Amino acid sequence: MQQKFENHIAQNFSFLIGKNLLLATSGGIDSMVMVDLFHKLPFEIAIAHCNFQLRGLESFADQNFVQNYAETNDIPLFLTQFDTQAFAKDYKLSTQVAARELRYSWFYELLETKKYDYILTAHHADDNLETFLIHLSRGTGLDGLTGIPAQNGKVIRPLLIFSRSEIEQYASDNSIEWREDSSNASDKYLRNKIRHNLVPILKEINPDFLASFCKTQVHLYESRKMVEDASIMVYQLVAKDEGGQIHFDLNQLKKLPNYKSYLYDWLNEYGFSAWDDIYDLVDGQSGKQVFSSEFRLLKNRDFLILSPENLEKEDEEYFIFKDQKEVNFPLNMTFCKVPDISLMSNTTIFVDEDKLWFPLVLRRWRQGDNFQPFGMEGKSKKVSKFFKDNKLSLIEKENVWILCSDNQIVWIVGFRQDERFKIGNRTKKILKIQLE
Repeated sequence: MQQKFENHIAQNFSFLIGKNLLLATSGGIDSMVMVDLFHKLPFEIAIAHCNFQLRGLESFADQNFVQNYAETNDIPLFLTQFDTQAFAKDYKLSTQVAARELRYSWFYELLETKKYDYILTAHHADDNLETFLIHLSRGTGLDGLTGIPAQNGKVIRPLLIFSRSEIEQYASDNSIEWREDSSNASDKYLRNKIRHNLVPILKEINPDFLASFCKTQVHLYESRKMVEDASIMVYQLVAKDEGGQIHFDLNQLKKLPNYKSYLYDWLNEYGFSAWDDIYDLVDGQSGKQVFSSEFRLLKNRDFLILSPENLEKEDEEYFIFKDQKEVNFPLNMTFCKVPDISLMSNTTIFVDEDKLWFPLVLRRWRQGDNFQPFGMEGKSKKVSKFFKDNKLSLIEKENVWILCSDNQIVWIVGFRQDERFKIGNRTKKILKIQLE
């Protein structure tokens, strides 16, 4: 195994040579074998051990074991302890997810503060098989079926080509000591149920099942890369970035015989889960929308529009006081007195300052809002009707701000000034208001 490991590093992870490596070490057989393999090679390594305090004295015995090993072998050591149960409760997470969040957050902190280059974990081929079966049992796409990646940014998994039996044989041949996690014997967690009950049956059916699975993983990974290439090319034809929103052209999308697969590939990373609802949007009524925790997908005529969910409160108001020259939130606007007017535009208006009541209020538009569009003296119009006439999407409407004076609209910012505050023959003070 040592020679196979050295060849594997040389062929696939040669970039690790000369780097400072942080080895995640629980004290179990997998991580202790990984430490031994690297310690026999000319690498700069350190050990990082997390005590999750989930197994009482046993957790502290694991910590002491790793600490003694590091001191005996003169390997730098980093230790930390977590109140995992409290963290899981506070953030409403499962114990396993909480432990993962805590340890990787700490690992990345060590990378930054202690100047290490990569985190190495001891996941092996059997772990990969179990992860595949977990994802398969829950329903997944190609991403879930390709298993644990050998590299994910700064995280490296150099033992994925080895089986659990190879690791156990190496530990036996090299008299490596390790700590057995008592929770591994329990079927409390899904992974253990699969490990103890399902995998043995699969290996009984086919003694070479793990090797066959590894070949299948390679084919799935290559298929995934092919899908990615096709997805990127089609995305360039269908999608367009419009000021922080992504617009998907439905006319182009529906020309694809398998457009649902493309939508899944493009939108999966945004946290959506109601896929049938998303697919229904393609032929659905304009104005319908689907939400994830942070994003929304809106059907607007011939487009699907992806945008961040608007987290601002509709009733928020911002005050602008007399002689104030600028505001920087929620919009960048400037206010200055000028002797005469120049060219007006959607982003620049000129108003009669004496007609204003301060402080002015900047707020979101509300149902029932009325104004007198500039150039339509004596005629009022509902803001909602103005939006409809200008074919604004729901998302665009929600992003509109209204500048008000004493509950009267001065400006639908970026769109239309109100007639009542325009410059006239009797105007003495001209205020220029500009959206930057």
